[in-house]
Amino acid sequence: MINKIKKINLNHSFIFFFVVNIFCILLFKFNNLNISSILCLLLILIIGVSHGSLDHIKGKKLLKLFNIKSSYIFYIIYILISALVIVTWILLPSITLIIFLMIASYHFGKEDTQFLINDRSYFTQILYFFKGFLVILAPLYFHFQETIAIFKLLLIDSEAFYSSLNFIETNNVIQIGIFCSTLSSIFLFLKNFEIKKFVVFLDYFSILILNYYLSPLIAFTVYFCFLHSIRHSISLAIDLDPNSLVNGFRLFVKKALPLTILTAIFSFIALYLLENSYNLDSAILKIIFIGLASLTFPHILLEYFLEKNEK
Repeated sequence: MINKIKKINLNHSFIFFFVVNIFCILLFKFNNLNISSILCLLLILIIGVSHGSLDHIKGKKLLKLFNIKSSYIFYIIYILISALVIVTWILLPSITLIIFLMIASYHFGKEDTQFLINDRSYFTQILYFFKGFLVILAPLYFHFQETIAIFKLLLIDSEAFYSSLNFIETNNVIQIGIFCSTLSSIFLFLKNFEIKKFVVFLDYFSILILNYYLSPLIAFTVYFCFLHSIRHSISLAIDLDPNSLVNGFRLFVKKALPLTILTAIFSFIALYLLENSYNLDSAILKIIFIGLASLTFPHILLEYFLEKNEK
């Protein structure tokens, strides 16, 4: 099954790299093509969020390991953590954003690469972090002011935070970070060398190309939905039916649909409420990033505890 996941993910990286180049060239040629923020929200709700919509199944596995029979405990804890993240973001937005970006970097690097790497050493975990950090650094490098504008919309109004960003911009910290991310990809490629690990660089260049040509929101949407989420969904589909990927996806969609629909309903309720105070684009940005943070924290915690206890 591991070899099957690896083969599919390798093909996925090639296809994604090829499609990204074609998409960006077409977008560059027809520069009047407009991709709305509402389309980004819909893609994230349909494709992006769904890759975590089987967390309730994983939660039941975790409860079983702890000999807890009531599944309601999982739902209560999961919802409480999500709500706590939103409240913390409102009260301490700068700190919460920084923690979220750090955790998301590690999560992106690990989930996008671990199918190639068997090693679980601390050094490998650091490499995962720096590899995933490119997703955060690339929009800052190519679209610094536009990315800062998104931070401002996310309730970040701390002078110290923006002073730190100015320091980062003027002292080449972003370039150093991208250099470290490049090194991490090289180390991951050379670790237990196999030529097929070259796909690490395909993902690396795909992220750079996306952020060079596209705005931060659109670049993130394409990466999050069509590289990160689909890769994770493929693994889940194979887990559900190792013998048939098509049937596995059918089962995945069926099982993921209830929580995906529920998340979409809450998102549109939030959008309706936020539109009273913000314009549509600003409200959508808040829902996407603060909403993703509230789902990412419990999702990553669940993955961590399940992996640790199953080990």
